[in-house]
Amino acid sequence: MGDPTGRARVDRARDLSNTAWRLRSETLASLTNPAEGKKTARLVRQQLKEAVDLCREAEADRELATALRRLGHAEQDAGRIEAATARYEEAVVVARRTGDPLLQAHAIRHLGDAHRAARRLAAAETCYDEALALYAAEDEPPPLDYANAIRPMALLKEALGETDDARLLWQRAKTLYAAVPIGAGVAECEENLTRLPRSHSRGRSEAEPA
Repeated sequence: MGDPTGRARVDRARDLSNTAWRLRSETLASLTNPAEGKKTARLVRQQLKEAVDLCREAEADRELATALRRLGHAEQDAGRIEAATARYEEAVVVARRTGDPLLQAHAIRHLGDAHRAARRLAAAETCYDEALALYAAEDEPPPLDYANAIRPMALLKEALGETDDARLLWQRAKTLYAAVPIGAGVAECEENLTRLPRSHSRGRSEAEPA
């Protein structure tokens, strides 16, 4: 990536990726026109696919991992969960090549989210376990990213009937969201802590198969 052409590709890819990501956020924040929203969603996917291609050509793994993860989000927004899973899986592979544990944890957590959305609960739990272990191994893990990884594990534990574990996870997430602070995150954690009964985990006898 030391040549001017490679740098230009990476710069273009980064611009496309960031532009698409901002556009996605703006669209999700204002869904007043469904037809226009679909048109924008197609543009977001197109820009992210172009960014992915440019990153591949430039062999820019950090940028590629991010672009793939964002493309996974866009595919998931469109309801294409298997396409999203494939993008997240590749993002994990690429992130591992960088040797950056935080980049890996971020990608792995999103792969877990895709598995959970597809009701592959065992696969989701494996991803969340690894992502949380990577964050825990850091001296100062980013509070928001860490909380965002704990949150889906809490939801998963609820789906598995492991209420006590879910309560502990919601409490940890609440503490981290409060440290950022993210008021909406704190409020969600408090709502779930209030709603969940205090009972012993039932184990996995009622868990859905992966």
